[in-house]
Amino acid sequence: MLSLHRLPGVPTAKPPLFPSTSTFTHPPRRPTFLFPQSKTLPKPPKFHKSPTALLQWNRKPQLSGETPRVVVVTSGKGGVGKTTTTANIGLSLARLDFSVVAIDADVGLRNLDLLLGLENRVNYTALEVLNGDCRLDQALVRDKRWSNFELLCISKPRSKLPLGFGGKALIWLVDALKSRTEGCPDFILIDCPAGIDAGFITAITPANEAILITTPDITALRDADRVTGLLECDGIRDIKMIVNRVRTDMIKGEDMMSVLDVQEMLGLPLLGAIPEDSEVIRSTNRGYPLVLNKPPTLAGLAFEQAAWRLVEQDTMQAVMVEEEPKRGFFSFFGG
Repeated sequence: MLSLHRLPGVPTAKPPLFPSTSTFTHPPRRPTFLFPQSKTLPKPPKFHKSPTALLQWNRKPQLSGETPRVVVVTSGKGGVGKTTTTANIGLSLARLDFSVVAIDADVGLRNLDLLLGLENRVNYTALEVLNGDCRLDQALVRDKRWSNFELLCISKPRSKLPLGFGGKALIWLVDALKSRTEGCPDFILIDCPAGIDAGFITAITPANEAILITTPDITALRDADRVTGLLECDGIRDIKMIVNRVRTDMIKGEDMMSVLDVQEMLGLPLLGAIPEDSEVIRSTNRGYPLVLNKPPTLAGLAFEQAAWRLVEQDTMQAVMVEEEPKRGFFSFFGG
């Protein structure tokens, strides 16, 4: 059997105090913060899934449908926010890099130029284009903030509308916008006047889509239901709804119908729900739409989301707002 012996003259070797990293006499210890001593490993953290209603700001929405998309904004009842919706959705589409032409079809009581701050720049109207007094590009008012947004007014507030103006004249204007040398716009938004008279019939004639504006009260819902039937009779099947002036506190107190109730009553796909916001009055008086405010308001964000869904022909799902429990006398004692 072989045995190892120390050679003569060689001192006894001592182990080094700090061994080199290349050789290890013992296996390295596992760090306790990575591998705890317990047998059960920690559970991975739960990541909450983002709601589908949030916009994907890292991409541009994909335009669906044939261009130009002629959309009429109507309600039947006055004062529910048609002009405000047209101004905010139109500028939201322009901010998404789409070319937009907004037509104020309210002949006697036009207000879209006031909400956009363009009232001092309207020199020619569509009536003067039809009479041959000016060209179409002269009647189009280009917004200074977003050059891809243009406004076209039918007539001046105090001018008399000729009897010959009707749906065929508005169709001619839309066809002229489609074939102009500057290019066809992506969206043509028509601000419809209130009521269901001749002005309403004229405004919906060239449209193939409709945005129905309503508020959560019974009078607006009755008018909206009637307008829905008239739009379907005219051949407009793509009808989406925006519920304006929603107050969550009144819904919880059972003083206002919820968005889900409104959708169940009208049976229309929901494009957006706009909360009640005091900033609407300030933006109207300044001629500065909500979607341009910095920082943005809740109503402005809701209009931007509605414009996003309009581009992709998408809808949102209404949710039920939980009602607050009724507090009685014994609730103060824990009952």
